[in-house]
Amino acid sequence: MNRERKTQFRPCIDLHQGKVKQIVGGSLNDDGACRENFVSQEGAAEFAQRYRADELSGGHVIKLGPGNDEAAREALAAWPGGLQVGGGIRPGNALEWIEAGASHVIVTSCLFDSEGRFLPEALKALADEVGPERLVVDLSCRRKQTGWTVAMNRWQTLTNLDLNHATLDGLGEHCAEFLIHAADVEGLCQGFDRELVALLGEWGKKPLTYAGGVSSMAELEELARLSRGAVDVTIGSALDIFGGNGFKYSELVSWNRR
Repeated sequence: MNRERKTQFRPCIDLHQGKVKQIVGGSLNDDGACRENFVSQEGAAEFAQRYRADELSGGHVIKLGPGNDEAAREALAAWPGGLQVGGGIRPGNALEWIEAGASHVIVTSCLFDSEGRFLPEALKALADEVGPERLVVDLSCRRKQTGWTVAMNRWQTLTNLDLNHATLDGLGEHCAEFLIHAADVEGLCQGFDRELVALLGEWGKKPLTYAGGVSSMAELEELARLSRGAVDVTIGSALDIFGGNGFKYSELVSWNRR
C-alpha cells in the first residue's frame, strides 16, 4: 500500500571533474568525455548552502567519475546530515562518507561484478557497515522491450537485474530508499518515463526518487498524479540554476512548502 505523502522535489549536485555540471544521461564514457548541458561557476558547497537555507532535504551529491571527492566533501561539510552521496561507494569506504557528513550513501556498481551479475553479499556488507537506514540503492535503468534493466558503470553496462516490484521487494529489505535514474531520458528535457513512474508509484513501499526528463511544472504535476504521491523527483537540466528554462528554482521551493 502506498504511503500517505506528497511528491517532493529533491535537489541534486552532480559533480564531474570537480565541477557542478548537468550532463546527458548515458553519455559519460570511460575516458571521462560526456555531453554537457551546463557547467556551473559556483562550487558544490554553494549549492549545498542554498538547499540548506531553503530546507530542501533528501537531496543527493553524485560523483561522476574521479576527481570529485574534494568537492563532495565540501558540499557535505556545508550541510552535515542534509545530503546523500553516491559515486564510487563500496564496502570499506561507505562509513567514511557517513562520517564526512552524508545522511545516506548511494550505491549501484559495487552491487555487481564486472559482467553485471548482482552480488547480494555486497549489498549485505554495505547494510552491515552503515546500517540499512543509511543506505540508498540506485537502480539507474535503461528500457528494453520487456521493461527496464538496471545499468551500471555510468549507465554503460546492463546488469542481470530487471527493475520490477519483485526486485524492489528483495532489495528493500536492506536499504532505506531507492534512487531511480531513467538513463535513456536523463538530461534531455524531453519528458519523463511515464510507465516507469507508474510502476514505481504502484509499489511505493519505501521512499523513491525519480530522475530523468521532467521538464515543466505540468509534467511535475502529472508525475505526482501518476505516482499517487509515492515518488519524489529530482530535476537537473530543466532547472534555471542549472541553465535550464523549464523550472524556476523558487517554484520548486514553493512546491515543497505547499
